[in-house]
Amino acid sequence: MVGSAIVRRLCAIDCEIVTAGRETLDLTRQADVEAWMANARPDAVFLAAAKVGGIHANNSRPAEFIHDNLVIETSIIDAAHQTGVEKLLFLGSACIYPREAPQPMAEGTLLTGPLEPTNEAYALAKIAGIKLCQAYRRQYGCDFIAAQPNNLYGPGDNFDLMNSHVLPALMNKAHTAKLRGDKQIEVWGSGRPKREFLYVEDLADALVFLMENYSDEGHVNIGTGEEVTIRELAERVCETVGFEGELVFNADQPDGVMRKLVDVSLINSLGWMAKTDLATGLDATYRWFVENREHLAAGRGGSAT
Repeated sequence: MVGSAIVRRLCAIDCEIVTAGRETLDLTRQADVEAWMANARPDAVFLAAAKVGGIHANNSRPAEFIHDNLVIETSIIDAAHQTGVEKLLFLGSACIYPREAPQPMAEGTLLTGPLEPTNEAYALAKIAGIKLCQAYRRQYGCDFIAAQPNNLYGPGDNFDLMNSHVLPALMNKAHTAKLRGDKQIEVWGSGRPKREFLYVEDLADALVFLMENYSDEGHVNIGTGEEVTIRELAERVCETVGFEGELVFNADQPDGVMRKLVDVSLINSLGWMAKTDLATGLDATYRWFVENREHLAAGRGGSAT
């Protein structure tokens, strides 16, 4: 999702785009990464690759989430240094912040308290990526920076019910229920937690903006500055999809942190702000999902029918 959006955004400026798809490069194999980087010799790198997933995936596969993300980021960041990459942008996640961080979460709250247990492994790997960029900047003078978006959604998202984040999972559930004529859908948790959602095209625009305008050790939050409850999100997803049944909240499933809003004062002060409101983003995401649902069902084993 993110990589494709970055490519679309880069097509609007004068540059040669070099990508490494899963079919050509296994990013968990350091020797292969080093060989690819030495051959391609990019001037700049957007490090968007990662193993990601929702609460269920993070809870059930923590070893994969910490191992794979550590290997990916260490391999790419070191290879970028070894091959003389001029600038690298590492993409983190808002889950790096403490579970009880003051809201909205400013960049300075990093490492000031315990993490949310349901995604601790992923968060630790992302924190390590930030620190790697800082260490390579300090020791070698590398112009490596880091950015932390909040919850992402948009074309190219993962809609698999067992491994996706909340928004695409709800969209898949609502669409399937509408086609089947179901009277209700289940939503994990109480519906009370609040979340901020950033449209992926806005993220890509922000990342290009930072690559062109920012060079410092501190990481930068990217978000909208607005939040909705999970209940409100589910209602808006159902409205977008056209599902008119009942929402049933399963309070036996975890909520995660009760609030997760990032402070976007820094990036706003630099001259960037998100442009896409949630309604517009949901419409575009659902159109993409409907157009691609057969491919998604075949390729990921989900119920996007």
